[in-house]
Amino acid sequence: MARSAVPAAAPDVAALRDRARIIRRHIVEMLHEAASGHPGGSLSAVEVVTALYFGGILRHDPENPEWPERDRFVLSKGHGVPVQYAALAMAGYFPVDELRTLRKIDSRLQGHPVLGTAPGIEASTGSLGQGLSIGLGMALAARLDDMDSRVFVLLGDGECQEGQVWEAAMAAGHHRPANLIAIVDYNKFQLDGAIEDIIGLEPLAAKWESMGWKTREIDGHDMQQVVDALEWSTQAGEPVCIIAHTVKGKGVSFMEGDNAYHGVAPSNEELPRALSELERGDPEEENARALGSADVLDRAEASIDASAESNGKGGGR
Repeated sequence: MARSAVPAAAPDVAALRDRARIIRRHIVEMLHEAASGHPGGSLSAVEVVTALYFGGILRHDPENPEWPERDRFVLSKGHGVPVQYAALAMAGYFPVDELRTLRKIDSRLQGHPVLGTAPGIEASTGSLGQGLSIGLGMALAARLDDMDSRVFVLLGDGECQEGQVWEAAMAAGHHRPANLIAIVDYNKFQLDGAIEDIIGLEPLAAKWESMGWKTREIDGHDMQQVVDALEWSTQAGEPVCIIAHTVKGKGVSFMEGDNAYHGVAPSNEELPRALSELERGDPEEENARALGSADVLDRAEASIDASAESNGKGGGR
């Protein structure tokens, strides 16, 4: 079935922001219940995942998860799967209460995505570096079958140190599937520390461009930028890489930019504080809406602009 020629209604960005806040609450609650997991990289990817599932970007059907003509979402950075589980539950793939079974024996919601367990999971990932190859195969298969399904692959930045990522990027640049979109969650940290201290990635956009990809760099927490970039990616006509500059642990003040929370769940003492922050939302953002001040809102939502500008990056290229 071809996609509708009727343009979809513009996403309600304010509603997407509210949904992102709820997804963050689910993430910290399920990780606390499991007493293990990866909050930092789950929280940094919330806006991207929210826009995909609820912003009219990803074509999917919770009542028919195996629908052949669906779009595919491959979470290559599999340790961040709490964000996907939360989105799937909120979309209706399974009950929200099931989120509390994360990482428990016999649960469908394991610590990394496992194909054939929870509905909506498209690939087993978590052995880093493999997701883009899987997504490329899906995209080429859809093209061979004359289907207009798109494939979105979310990569970690530390994961981009894996050689298999670049083999897949080079192959995609050669075969040029127009239905393949890679998104890099560029939160500047990996398990062992800062990306720049281990193997720096810059110039990251130029690397993708040299292999035949169109690229755009965005603030990965500015919902409007995320939506705009994803919509642009579906019309580009060739492989696209969106580099989303993000903050590890975004939304929970004591986790933001603290790599200690790469793989440490919130404690009994930390959970109420995190939920309190996520209940009230971003104070500057709320003030901006009340005052109608675009300047204040811009400052609230551009938490990483200074870092991006210091590296000479614009909003898109």
